[in-house]
Amino acid sequence: MLSPSFPVSAAVAARHIAKRIQPSTTLNAGWKCSRCRSLPLKPNSGRPNFSRQYGTSRPPPPPKGSRTSSRRRVILLASTGGAAGLGLLAIGDDIKVAYEAAERSGRVVSVLYINIRDYRTTLSQTDTMKDPHEADELLKACHQRCADRTLRVLEKNGGIFIKLGQHLSAMNYLLPTEWTNTFIPLQDKCPVSSLESIQQMFKLDTGEELFDYFSEFSPEPIGAASLAQVHIATIRETGQKVAVKVQHPTLQQWAPLDTALTGFTFRTLKRWFPEYDLEWLSSEVEYSLPQELDFQCEAQNALRTKAHFAPISSLPLVIPDVIWAKKRLLVMACEAGRRLDDLEYLDSNGIDRDEVSATLARIFNEMIFGKGAPLHCDPHGGNIAIRKNNNRRRGANFDIILYDHGLYRDIPEDLRRSYAKMWLAIIDGDLERMKKYVNEVAGIGEDKFPLFASAITGRDFTIVSSSITKPKEASEQKTMSTALQEGLLVDLVQMLGQVPRIILLILKTNDLTRSLDENLQTRQGPVRQFLILARYCMRTVFHEQVDEINSRGSPYWPPNAIQLLSAWLGFVRVEIKLEMFELWLSVKRALGLKSSIPEGVKAGSVMDAVTATLESATMAAA
Repeated sequence: MLSPSFPVSAAVAARHIAKRIQPSTTLNAGWKCSRCRSLPLKPNSGRPNFSRQYGTSRPPPPPKGSRTSSRRRVILLASTGGAAGLGLLAIGDDIKVAYEAAERSGRVVSVLYINIRDYRTTLSQTDTMKDPHEADELLKACHQRCADRTLRVLEKNGGIFIKLGQHLSAMNYLLPTEWTNTFIPLQDKCPVSSLESIQQMFKLDTGEELFDYFSEFSPEPIGAASLAQVHIATIRETGQKVAVKVQHPTLQQWAPLDTALTGFTFRTLKRWFPEYDLEWLSSEVEYSLPQELDFQCEAQNALRTKAHFAPISSLPLVIPDVIWAKKRLLVMACEAGRRLDDLEYLDSNGIDRDEVSATLARIFNEMIFGKGAPLHCDPHGGNIAIRKNNNRRRGANFDIILYDHGLYRDIPEDLRRSYAKMWLAIIDGDLERMKKYVNEVAGIGEDKFPLFASAITGRDFTIVSSSITKPKEASEQKTMSTALQEGLLVDLVQMLGQVPRIILLILKTNDLTRSLDENLQTRQGPVRQFLILARYCMRTVFHEQVDEINSRGSPYWPPNAIQLLSAWLGFVRVEIKLEMFELWLSVKRALGLKSSIPEGVKAGSVMDAVTATLESATMAAA
């Protein structure tokens, strides 16, 4: 016989999550992208002590003996009952849909309960162990078990759960490697919707039959992602070959429920493990998903990005032309290419990996630091392609094609400038300036700034505070993973819950672009990327300095003119030095030599010039 608390628990769980779904169970009624307008339809021993380094300690052990086996059964039944109640409350009288909703919810709630129980049991055991290595191995095994269970649920539920798993797979600065490595296959395991369901959706959304508008439409998609898939087609009236992006038809039905389940999951985790507050992640899903599911919003982002990069002819970036867009349908010019990590294709076509890496660095630094530039926040391997192009006039013999413009953000100008100064401080290894600008960027105090610096660079803080240009070694990743297991994860999770949402997306973009660069296996390591970053940061600081001087009156007034000239000369001096270093690296690469900045050069040349220019900018603004 069930405990009297069971029906209460079920009802509370159902009402609690159902509130997250109301007032609407469909995207059309409840979810809007306010930024976008419609487009017309037309053509262990020896482990380093990170607790001492970061001023953290391992969280206190969970209370023991707080739950009996009977109570565990009650909680599981209550959770499952709550999931079933949720399905009935949120969806309505359709028995089949209600059953599917209950099944979908039950998977999430049951694996959540099992994982929480597994972690609490494991942590209780590790707290009594005297051998740190044995405790680590036990915790790693728990990580792997829980990751495997979660992966199965993500794959079965599909939709935004696949999207969430893809995001988590890139969060190696936050999650143990057992989790991130387990979720990597989700990058290529995405659902495929049937042609029949696409035809029905096309007719519903446009009022036309699919094959009345297209003379040809490939039955199999050329690519499938968590939210949509792409087909090659030919427009009947014009004969133009196009790529048609179609949203998975079932997403509209399940997105509100799945979003509510995501929020419920992270709220429950916070309740059982208060020190691991990941609600900021579910909040970002709730905020971003409606925009990603509105292809009219994506079309506007694509047009805006294309317009921003059009004057920058030196960057071989291709944004496919938008033909027309509906909320769940997007027709674009067909621009095909190969994956960036197809190293055999790059090498066989004479495409220099180091030039590809440098081009990626310039594109995404322009998005972050370019005045008025939009930031693409989802640049994983499936959203970027490369193709050979011998007709380019300047340097590169390839095109970089950027797809999927659904997730974009605009960085405020003051944040952009502080972010630039923060990176210059990191490159220079100046701890005091790091502290200052980390606080301006993310509101992080002096006690947490090393942790934030590690998160945003993806590097161990001992490297960040000495020379960020050193190549990343496997031992460094192992050291960082060990630090997370020793209690640093608690501070990291809490810190990320406090920073502005835009910083979280910049972190995500940094992670994804770093991953792309590492997959290219370049000969130069991170050296050239940081030189390119420094140039964009210096340009941002220079523009701020010019704006400050102009705000005082006419630039032709002698004192202002002198300050402008001084600022320009300082900027040009650094530009020349950085250009010379890039040229020097190119020569070394051509000769087959290892690329690195020699010891002593950083403090004695380029970074001194950077620092001097920053000081000049500060004095001019005073």
